Amino acid sequence: MDHPAYGLTKELREVTWQEALGRVQEALKTEGFGVLTRIDVHETLKARLGVEMSPYVILGACNPPLAHEALSREFFLGLVLPCNVVVAATPEGSVVSIARPSAMFQPVGKEALAPMAREVEERLQRVLERV
Repeated sequence: MDHPAYGLTKELREVTWQEALGRVQEALKTEGFGVLTRIDVHETLKARLGVEMSPYVILGACNPPLAHEALSREFFLGLVLPCNVVVAATPEGSVVSIARPSAMFQPVGKEALAPMAREVEERLQRVLERV
């Protein structure tokens, strides 16, 4: 499986999708993130298009203090928030991929946000290490 440059990705062989989802949610809490949104892509596509696919969920994760600081510095940063986390079933088990904040913040073009993007990315990298 190719891993995107704009994501932090970890394959979890022989780990069920349900177990991976639980691990991700716990690891996010450990780093101060809550889940604001949950999009069950596989269920939506089945309901709207009649298409079957393996479980695929997008979690919208947010660390409130960091989000507040970021929005205080850049009003429209909400266009790239919250941090998206994909948890998907694969034939080998599951995969977790998190949008790389440094890639998401890049179009904003404000160097003052770079340290914050690095901090968020470091926290999210630790999330992947915990799952």
